[in-house]
Amino acid sequence: MNTTTQKITIDPVTRVEGHGRVTVQLDEAGKVEQARFHIVEFRGFERFIQGHPYWEAPLLVQRLCGICPVSHHLAAAKAIDQIYGVDPEDLHPTATKIRRLLHYAQVFQSHALHFFYLASPDLLFGVDAPVEKRSVGAVAIEHGELARKGIMMRQFGQELIKALAGKKIHGITAIPGGVHKNFFPEERDYFLQENATPSVDTMIEWSKEVVGFIKDYHDQHFRWLDSFASYPSGHLGLVGRDGALEFYDGRMRAIDTHGEPTLHDVHNDQYLKYFGEGVEKWSYMKFPFLRHLGRDEGWNRVGPLARLNVCDYISTPLANEELQEFKAYTNGRPNNHTMHSHWARLIEVLHCAELIKELLNDRNILDTVERPPVNRRPEGIGIIEAPRGTLIHHYKVDEKGSITKCNLIVSTTHNNEPMNRAVRWVAQNVLDQQREITDGMLNQVEVAIRAYDPCLSCATHSMGQMPLMLTVLNADGEVVAEHVKASA
Repeated sequence: MNTTTQKITIDPVTRVEGHGRVTVQLDEAGKVEQARFHIVEFRGFERFIQGHPYWEAPLLVQRLCGICPVSHHLAAAKAIDQIYGVDPEDLHPTATKIRRLLHYAQVFQSHALHFFYLASPDLLFGVDAPVEKRSVGAVAIEHGELARKGIMMRQFGQELIKALAGKKIHGITAIPGGVHKNFFPEERDYFLQENATPSVDTMIEWSKEVVGFIKDYHDQHFRWLDSFASYPSGHLGLVGRDGALEFYDGRMRAIDTHGEPTLHDVHNDQYLKYFGEGVEKWSYMKFPFLRHLGRDEGWNRVGPLARLNVCDYISTPLANEELQEFKAYTNGRPNNHTMHSHWARLIEVLHCAELIKELLNDRNILDTVERPPVNRRPEGIGIIEAPRGTLIHHYKVDEKGSITKCNLIVSTTHNNEPMNRAVRWVAQNVLDQQREITDGMLNQVEVAIRAYDPCLSCATHSMGQMPLMLTVLNADGEVVAEHVKASA
């Protein structure tokens, strides 16, 4: 290796939401000893929100992210419902349905964004492709129909969010004990018919096609997909009372790498009893774990792969059929193949399309919503499945209704240890003892991180940003590689 003291810079890590840094530590023999994924932005949102009236929380926390604001909006709303004095079963049924419809639209568009815009260049052109190939623009040029459908699928989700929330980003839907506006017939009918935005039936057909695409791709590249950045792990997600995949209102279930339960369908209000958060001086992002298993063994993956691993079935027929095939691939055992996250994500796209159609055709979706009377409580906890995984919002308020404490455990925070494990795998299997570090090698670090679809600004609740830098250090702590990665 070149011993010139110069950092290797990925400026920034491309096709993820947010920024970070990777360092690789070598031992005296030049082998990889340690690899870390650092998030070093200021963590400020939990303090920033203190002192605000509790009813402002669902609006304020959306500003954590421009990609998944609906997730934070609804998790906060569920917590604020409790402070307002309303349990889930007391919420007006139509209010719950509108919130669910909003949430499914969010998951649908976010998953479409990740797969078509961020992940597909790696799959279609390969990890060693030149930088000009690593973009949705290149996908549009060489795979025009696939790109067009991906763009229209995201548009469908965004337009549905706009209809329900008033605008596509940082809208207003959920308020304490209900929703801000009703859903109107002309708004509903727009998504049932072919317009500038294709209908929900078209979304279902296209979702089926893209699931078929990823299965065909897997058949051709299974050796790489099954091995790349894969490792044993636990998995965490929400399930319904019957064990079905649940995005909005379920109980927490975790399993170990062998499929044995480590968290038995725990009610949301008990999360503090089971979850701890470790800290490291080299990252602002915490490391969640199950207390009874300890820091070293209690971490779990979250997100599409984890959700399909922990659920027993999916409530919609087309997605459930795909789930059974997905589970059969590992003979019913947990799937620990990191790159299978893309397969799982697209099954969830199909599931959301089916759920959206169900709710658009629900005879009560247009009913007028009334809020129940207020019966104030001092504390509220809201947990949902955001596109990237389990999302926890916890608030405490004083007698005036001002927020005195806020704790956020976001999806990417749960995946902090898993992402570090994936980076370590790439360092040990791709970068180890290389005399020259190429652009393609560094892109593989990004590919491993990108499989988790991380939202780094959410995870740190940041107020700024920085590029991701990859630095290789020798046993004496000196920078020993020279490479500058082109941006994509």
